[in-house]
Amino acid sequence: MPAFDGRDEVRLRPDQAHPARMYDYYLGGKDNFGVDREFAAQVAKVFPSAGPAARINREFMHRATRWMVTEAGIRQFLDIGTGIPTEPNLHQVAQQLAPEARVVYVDNDPLVLTHARALMQGTEQGHTAYVQADVNDPTSILSAPQLLETLDLSRPVGLSMIALIHFVTDDQDPHAIITTLMNALAPGSFLALTTATPDFAPDTFERITTIYRDAGIRVQFRSHDEFASFFTGLELVEPGVVVPHRWRQPETDFPGSIDADVSVYAGLARK
Repeated sequence: MPAFDGRDEVRLRPDQAHPARMYDYYLGGKDNFGVDREFAAQVAKVFPSAGPAARINREFMHRATRWMVTEAGIRQFLDIGTGIPTEPNLHQVAQQLAPEARVVYVDNDPLVLTHARALMQGTEQGHTAYVQADVNDPTSILSAPQLLETLDLSRPVGLSMIALIHFVTDDQDPHAIITTLMNALAPGSFLALTTATPDFAPDTFERITTIYRDAGIRVQFRSHDEFASFFTGLELVEPGVVVPHRWRQPETDFPGSIDADVSVYAGLARK
C-alpha cells in the first residue's frame, strides 16, 4: 500500500523551469510546462542525443535495481530525485522480482507529488511511500515519518540518486550530503549514482551549463575522477565507474562514438 505526506495542496511554478520536468521532456513525457520545454529544447538543440541519453541513463537504474535485488538481496530502496513517474518505476522493477520490496521516493518538485497517489502503487506484499523534500536537506529526508514507517534503516537499503548530483553544486557540498545519507544506512547498503559529464564534449556541456543557469537551475557537470570521488569509502561493483550503457551489458558491443552521445557516468557501490 502507498503512503504519502498528507499534503493536499501543492504550489506549482509554471513560470519556472524545473529539472524533473525538463527530464520528463527528454524522455518524451507530457508532464511539463512551456518554460520547461523551452529550455529543454535549447539543450536538445546543442545536444541532440539528450532524449536517448536520458533513456540510457534510466535503463541503468533498472539494471542496477535488478542487480541489487537478485545479487545482493536488497529489499528496501530509497530513490531521491525521483522525477515525473515514468514506467517502469523503481518499485515496479524491484517488486516484479521481490514483491515484498519496500520503496520510498523523494523529490522536491510539487508536480511529482500530484502523480504519486495515482502512479506509485506498490504490491500488496510490499510498500511504497513518497516524501516531498530536497536533497540539500538530507536530515529532513532521513527523519520523515513516511520513510521511517516504510524502511528499516537497521537493514541494508539501496540508495538511488539518478541524474541528480549534477544539480548539486560544490558550494552545496554534495559529498557531505551523500555521506550523511550513507552514514544513516546499514552496512551492506548500496549507492547507485549517475551524472552527466563534460568529459566527451566539453564545449557542448559548457553551453548546456549556460542554458540551465539561464533557466534559473544550478548545475555542475563533473569529470570521471570528480564523480568517482563520491564513492570514496565504498566498494564499487564491477565494472566500476563507466558510461551507463557499458555497465553490466557484456553481450552488447557499443561503438565508442555512443559514449559521447550519452555523456553520462554511472556507478554502483556497496557500504
